[in-house]
Amino acid sequence: MDKIINKINLIGGAAVTLLSAVLGEYWYLFAAFAVLNVLDYITGIMKSRYTHTENSNKGLKGIMKKLGYWIVIGIAFFVAVAFRDVGAKIGVDFGFAVFIGWFTLCTFIINEIRSILENLVLIGVEVPRWLVSGLEVAHNKINDIADGMPDKLTKKDALRYNRGEEDEDDEY
Repeated sequence: MDKIINKINLIGGAAVTLLSAVLGEYWYLFAAFAVLNVLDYITGIMKSRYTHTENSNKGLKGIMKKLGYWIVIGIAFFVAVAFRDVGAKIGVDFGFAVFIGWFTLCTFIINEIRSILENLVLIGVEVPRWLVSGLEVAHNKINDIADGMPDKLTKKDALRYNRGEEDEDDEY
């Protein structure tokens, strides 16, 4: 029995070490986001079965959306590290740019939790009102920090941006 426990401890320690080396000191936030992705997917399946709206295409779209979240997070941290490194080369402190990655990750964590709670409410689970309200406040605070930036880039905006078009009222 001791050998099994030692192997489990060894594997667990190796996993934490690897995650810390790759994702840094706060690796557990990335792990929590991954767990929330899985829980959201599971509660989404539960909701679709409960409401008799199961659809494999919708499930695939959900998976693709979650992969998209990870791509956005990766881009946010890449931009942050790139700014920091370029700033170091030219003598400008862009260390604050790391905020971009953490802000993105925290936004997605809150959105995943809200989605899980919405799914649970729709299948009849009683979720404490204070929890839903608290997450709403956190979501609104994050949006206030963004200071007037749109919640997300719309498909129309993305297509227009890819074509290099700008509206006269665009402020970027």
